Amino acid sequence: MSEPFFWIKAIHILSSTVLFGTGLGTAFQMWMAHRSADVRTIATVSKNVVVADFLFTTPAVIVQPVTGAMLIWLTGIDPRASWLVIAYALYVIAGLCWLPVVWLQIKVRDFAQASLRAASDLPAAYYTYMRLWFLLGWPAFLAVIGIFALMVAKPEF
Repeated sequence: MSEPFFWIKAIHILSSTVLFGTGLGTAFQMWMAHRSADVRTIATVSKNVVVADFLFTTPAVIVQPVTGAMLIWLTGIDPRASWLVIAYALYVIAGLCWLPVVWLQIKVRDFAQASLRAASDLPAAYYTYMRLWFLLGWPAFLAVIGIFALMVAKPEF
């Protein structure tokens, strides 16, 4: 095993772990804050979730395809292998869900902070955005699980 391969694979695995772990952790925190119905908690947690997405998730989202392409090139695996094509599609699905989720989290954060400053209830739009956030999280989560399964099994279809 060549040294560049080892380091690129290590970075790829580490960034996938960060992507999945941060996604699952922030989703859990956001959902539990929402369930608390406490505006102060929602404001704090949503602010931290937005920061975590910027600091951890976004770099991992960028690193994954770059290191993945490098690994494909270094190993000589056919980039059109069926399991890889499915993984690409799942990554796109996860991304298409994640981008609006980021926007929704920013809006939720802003609603909660405005409600906290005004000492008012959360607006109706907050609840609509949280429902969308929750619904978009499931296909993204399942897509990432599917990618993990494909990366481990590398099945030929």
